[in-house]
Amino acid sequence: MATVYVTRRAQFNAAHRLHNAEHSEAWNEATFGACNNPNWHGHNYVLEVTVAGTPAADTGYVVDLVVLKQLIKTRVTNHVDHRNLNLDVDFLRGIMPSTENLAIAFWDRLAPHIPAGRLYRVRLFETDRNFVEYYGPSHEDAPGR
Repeated sequence: MATVYVTRRAQFNAAHRLHNAEHSEAWNEATFGACNNPNWHGHNYVLEVTVAGTPAADTGYVVDLVVLKQLIKTRVTNHVDHRNLNLDVDFLRGIMPSTENLAIAFWDRLAPHIPAGRLYRVRLFETDRNFVEYYGPSHEDAPGR
């Protein structure tokens, strides 16, 4: 049977600062721009979580979207919404909170808990024009592989 891709979207607002203490203030300002603001910088993030699989014979679902919604909420958005990503989120301690690193961290929080199918993609929009996609550490069917 064919593989179907089901996506759930969630939103959260968070502040962060991109800053590498191993470099000078000038380097950090030039590299990270507004995201290096010492008083933090915020985004209205949009998170998309895609699960791939074959629809179940009894429900027609790859994954129950109500269950996926709750999983995203309990594993990710409850922890990051209206938080400072540098200071308030235990699972991000020691991680530069770039959008790329957030996508990887969210994958790691979600993948072991997907109840049906398999986690296919985490897409995270930092703005309506900028987003990243992560297909996992060894996803064979990711675009370009």
